[in-house]
Amino acid sequence: MKKIKPLIIVDPFPRSLDLIFTKSNLNYLKSNFILMEAPKKNKKKFYIENIHSAIFIIGQPHLPKEILFKAKNLKAIFNVESNFIDNMDYKYCFEKGIYVLSTSPVFAQPVAEMSLGLTLSLARSIHIAHNDFINKKEKYGGLISKDNFLLKNKKFAFIGFGDLGKSLLPLIRPFSNQIMAYDPWVPEILIKKNNVEPMSLKNIFKNADIIFILASITSSNQNMINLKTLNLMKDYSSIILMSRAAIIDFNDLYKFLKTRNVFAAIDVFPDEPFPKNHKMRLLKNVLFSPHRAGALDSAFKEMGEIVLGDIKLLIQNLPPKLCKKAELETVSKLNSKPVTNN
Repeated sequence: MKKIKPLIIVDPFPRSLDLIFTKSNLNYLKSNFILMEAPKKNKKKFYIENIHSAIFIIGQPHLPKEILFKAKNLKAIFNVESNFIDNMDYKYCFEKGIYVLSTSPVFAQPVAEMSLGLTLSLARSIHIAHNDFINKKEKYGGLISKDNFLLKNKKFAFIGFGDLGKSLLPLIRPFSNQIMAYDPWVPEILIKKNNVEPMSLKNIFKNADIIFILASITSSNQNMINLKTLNLMKDYSSIILMSRAAIIDFNDLYKFLKTRNVFAAIDVFPDEPFPKNHKMRLLKNVLFSPHRAGALDSAFKEMGEIVLGDIKLLIQNLPPKLCKKAELETVSKLNSKPVTNN
């Protein structure tokens, strides 16, 4: 008797299977599973009719309890958008042993390397010198280096010390041993084990030369960084915004950067695409990046690798080891805005 293949529901928007899986990995899935693509419309009806047969879901659909109740065979939901959002009944998933997994670890190294690149460009006006050269207005020698600085022996700080902070840390180490971090979700003893000094948010903004914003957005930290906080920064210091834009009041950030000798690099924005007429675009002390720090094909293909790796474990009734597991105590507090572009 022919063995019936297990069913995987595929609903990965804004990703696609071709984006996240190599040809060989996709062939493996097609050979060992039935891949059922969710429609763009009438999704609720689709899940009500089909979720009972699914062993996995690759995607992040809206799954209230009334739908999850029908998921008698579901082992795991792989969130390939990579941010846990308020789109399903996590409590019910935990009660029924359904893993909710995120592929966010694949972005840590690419974003960390981009963070360093943006910082170096701020420090040495690399982007400005390049633009001047293209426009045939280059200034030789030290004419545009008046406000430049070295990273050596600077005081670095991380706002958020999760996967991204831990990936950035070894890239910063060659420049300085003066590194501090603020993360209320990470015990101080774990921060200290990385030879990083735990510090309050206020003291970080008072003391650091270069501040990396790397935190996830939660129900308690939206607009946590405002004009009062920013005004604690020293002149000629830098702020690098690489994680969620909602952690900082953008109107306050504009007011601050407009009037102070502080540099900024920004990869994430409260609204994307960022408005073409936004006044922040006119600031000369800001280096802009259009939310592209993690957008590498190698990162997307690694996403497929860790999904497939955990699928192979789960079909053997072993726990997943590669993707990030949602934690019931914290997932309800996360409040990330989903991305719509790869």
